[in-house]
Amino acid sequence: MLLFWSRLTAVDLLYGEAIMTGRFAAFATGVLFSISGVAQAYAQDATAVSKLDVELNALAPSQKGCMMTFVAENNLATPINKVSFELAFFNDKNAVDRITVLDFRDLPQGKKRVRQFDMPGVKCETVTRVLINDTPVCDGPAAGECMKGLVTRSQISVPFEG
Repeated sequence: MLLFWSRLTAVDLLYGEAIMTGRFAAFATGVLFSISGVAQAYAQDATAVSKLDVELNALAPSQKGCMMTFVAENNLATPINKVSFELAFFNDKNAVDRITVLDFRDLPQGKKRVRQFDMPGVKCETVTRVLINDTPVCDGPAAGECMKGLVTRSQISVPFEG
């Protein structure tokens, strides 16, 4: 009788070990998938964060012409000490009406900044599109990073491209 119980116990132990090994394998597989998912999400976040957002927020008539409001957020890897954008303004005939360089000054990393520019002689109602043509000054990030990371959008009906 003792022999039967010892065999039963040995079989039970082996069966129990198999269950535990299976559970451990399932647990380990789950951990690996979790780590893989976190690594992919981190990689996507790293690429998504490396950008320079510039938004055309408002156009409002002013005494001089047209007050343009922009919201910029630097999500590049480094602060921007000084940046300027060469902008082309298209008129109601879809022709380039004016090209000018606007100094956005410094853009600290991870911070939003509002910049306003009063454009003399420009009528807001005739501006049909604004294009960032170039970044002639981009002090801080590596050469070309400001233009490479540029993401534009418009909060108004006038398209803003980069």
